Amino acid sequence: MDFSNISSLDTSIFLALNGSDSLFLDALALTFTSAYTWKLFYVALFFLVVKNNGKASQILFVILACALCIALATGASAGLIKPYAARLRPSYEPALAHVIDLADNYRASGYSFFSSHAANTFSIAVFFSLLVRNRIFTTFMLGWSLLNCWTRLYLGVHYPSDILAGLLCGFFSGMIAYLFYQFLYRKTTPRLHYISTQYTKTGYSLPDIDVVLNILTLTFIYAILRAAITAF
Repeated sequence: MDFSNISSLDTSIFLALNGSDSLFLDALALTFTSAYTWKLFYVALFFLVVKNNGKASQILFVILACALCIALATGASAGLIKPYAARLRPSYEPALAHVIDLADNYRASGYSFFSSHAANTFSIAVFFSLLVRNRIFTTFMLGWSLLNCWTRLYLGVHYPSDILAGLLCGFFSGMIAYLFYQFLYRKTTPRLHYISTQYTKTGYSLPDIDVVLNILTLTFIYAILRAAITAF
């Protein structure tokens, strides 16, 4: 695939967002980009699903939909597009060797186009936003995904076009997974519309949503403290 038409603008934006002279930001980006950092957050999402679905089949439908999100996003990125596009990551691009800023020599493996991080996190964010239907929750979920996208640019492992394409793939993956979930859900469960100050219209408890948001906030604070300790 020929990237020459977008290469100049893509590279200029990439270099503006890549790296810094701050050891703190380096450590923060490395912490945020690690899947291990978000383990408790994933557990919290699972807790939200289990707590707000009375049947094992309903919980299973959500799990299957999440698996479909990842399968579609990863399959499209790593399985189809990356091998075809064969675009080198910025961290391996010879023309950028003397200008790119790498944090702790972090490079990542595989090809660059498009970002699996962007596709996977955005697919999960879109699916759960549609599932829960709460504005604050949606804002946090989308912010979480975009934060992960920023780390890939900062660390020098993706171009902006890689991120944008990943977000687009993630959006469609999340939408398809939600439609799949709805198909399964409606086959087994009566349609209910919740009208309450304690629940979203899809029946998710606001206090339980707050638990997820609090854990996401605490994870963010943990990342900041860890980065500060690492840097100083």
